[in-house]
Amino acid sequence: MLIEGRHHRTIWPLGEGGQGPVRIIDQTRLPHDLAFVDLEGLEDAAVAIETMQVRGAPLIGATAAYGVALAVRADPSDAALEAALARLLRTRPTAVNLRWALERVGNALRPLPPERRGARAFALAAAVCDEDVAICRAIGDHGLALIAAIAAEKPKGEPVNVLTHCNAGWLATIDWGTATAPVYRAQEAGIPVHVWVDETRPRSQGAALTAYELAEQGVPHTVIVDNLGGHLMQHGRVDLCIVGTDRTTRTGDVCNKIGTYLKALAAHDNGVPFYVALPSTTIDWRIGDGVREIPIEERSGDEVSWVAGRTDDGRIERVRVTPATSPALNYGFDVTPARLVTGLVTERGVAPASAEGLAGLFPEAA
Repeated sequence: MLIEGRHHRTIWPLGEGGQGPVRIIDQTRLPHDLAFVDLEGLEDAAVAIETMQVRGAPLIGATAAYGVALAVRADPSDAALEAALARLLRTRPTAVNLRWALERVGNALRPLPPERRGARAFALAAAVCDEDVAICRAIGDHGLALIAAIAAEKPKGEPVNVLTHCNAGWLATIDWGTATAPVYRAQEAGIPVHVWVDETRPRSQGAALTAYELAEQGVPHTVIVDNLGGHLMQHGRVDLCIVGTDRTTRTGDVCNKIGTYLKALAAHDNGVPFYVALPSTTIDWRIGDGVREIPIEERSGDEVSWVAGRTDDGRIERVRVTPATSPALNYGFDVTPARLVTGLVTERGVAPASAEGLAGLFPEAA
């Protein structure tokens, strides 16, 4: 997708044959400052994930794959490989793509002699990225059909109003995004579309990231406070919701950014279709009860108590918005039960949010 009119991915290697660093967009600086960070080794990759310089389940997985590659380039021994896998697995507990990518890379590298691991690891990380781009494009194609069907029922020229939550855009993946891919495909197809962008407190990934990428792509959108979505649905101003997910159970329960569950409840009460866009790499086939089995990350309360922004004179400042003596609770995710999900938009099509629906599309995994 585009930044300042130029195509970008969110992560890419520099140099030939895995000889240079791996470059990322520092998403903690957006939307006020476009900055790039070069990952030179394992710890750089781990810190980038932990501090959310990179975030979003698919991008976390890709960064972890490159983190292993950087580690075995420096030391290809068995001990170093296992240490790298363990270090990266500790970075974020909720997104299943992290574990998936590390298992894929680890299983491929263990049988190889150490001298072959570096080149193979970089090739695997590149494959993870290329596959994610193709998957997200396919999600966009299947989601486009949903938007086109709604557009056909609206007065000519009236936009389809999509509500999304957090950032499940190309900044959360390698390119295209998950929840935004159908929107970008609709834009390409000439279908009028408008996006309601939840701000997504406390880190404001909607206001900071989704709004940024939609603006760069020229997609009409409006940033709204997190609590406005239900009101808009009551008044017929939302045609469908499309959100992403960091982990979806084999039964269709969806774990996504905190606040997604409340949007699903509002959509259900108002008869608004609620779709979840996800690559199959985000499905956790090992668990069935999302509420009880998915580990929910608890982050620092400082993310609630402090906010950053740009002042009128151009400075980026961080300010406290709560009393200094007030504690803050900061769970990063919640779980939306499958019964509230209209459908799961995957690279193979749209499935009911159920064990049968997912198994029908992915019988080899189920």
